[in-house]
Amino acid sequence: MLISQTAYSALTAVNPRLGAGFFVHVFAESRCGRLLLYDCLKLSRMEAQKPKMAHRVSKMRPGRKILAASFFILHLKQYLCIKITIMQVVYEDNHIIIVSKRSGEIVQGDKTGDEPLSETVKQYIKEKYQKPGNVFLGVVHRLDRPVWGLVVFAKTSKALSRLNAMFASGEVHKTYWAIVPKTADADDNWHELEHWLVRNEQQNKSYAHAREVPRSKRAVLRYRVIGRSDRYSLLEVRLLTGRHHQIRCQLAAAGMPIKGDLKYGARRSNPDGSISLLARRIEFVHPVSHQPITAESPLPEGTLFGVFGV
Repeated sequence: MLISQTAYSALTAVNPRLGAGFFVHVFAESRCGRLLLYDCLKLSRMEAQKPKMAHRVSKMRPGRKILAASFFILHLKQYLCIKITIMQVVYEDNHIIIVSKRSGEIVQGDKTGDEPLSETVKQYIKEKYQKPGNVFLGVVHRLDRPVWGLVVFAKTSKALSRLNAMFASGEVHKTYWAIVPKTADADDNWHELEHWLVRNEQQNKSYAHAREVPRSKRAVLRYRVIGRSDRYSLLEVRLLTGRHHQIRCQLAAAGMPIKGDLKYGARRSNPDGSISLLARRIEFVHPVSHQPITAESPLPEGTLFGVFGV
């Protein structure tokens, strides 16, 4: 969790009616408050390496300690509220929840120590349903950190096991949108790409080959042009296999690197560090109710996805 259960209980007891501006002003004016935030939130490896606060706080007067801790708790309460508000829930029932991930978020915890989307979803469920104790949430699949779009989580163990089987057998259908340099494809027909991909674990990158080579896996996708501008084309992409960085790698191998994706040959990065790849739609049969589910991600604000008029 982002914070301990004891700390979280204390936060929920704080009066939230004071204005956000008050929290931010007081927090910014308090050097101790800033250092406490670095120490407790551990938002990144860089911040986590900052000196611990225990010896600094111990030298403060008792009244000063209480005041600094109070400011920190109030600001952290506001921070959690903002995180949960930003998260967009696209679909939810008793067994599953589908949210729209923002570029830069990680789905599950990794070596960076950054707070994953899964923990934010847990906090959302805990707050919304006033759940005591730990919240169960199963990670079914992932999206690369710089990618936008839909992520499915399981709220029950029954849904988790069934969704895992459905993803493995190809019963879940995902549609992506990708912005690439203007293509030579003048028609709106579907085109198929087939490569053999080799994953380099150390580089966290895949390489495409025209034929099978040692350690390679077959990768197939289909795409079509659904929007055009003076400089870019908007592609709709459907995966027929699920490989590491498959869309990014295959489109780049076909001479269509995704906008902003420096790792796979884009000329320049996007200002926000994202790549222009969106998990736009997901379709599957509900693992428990057996009803058809179709979810669609909203278009990210401030990106080029909305300029094509699709």
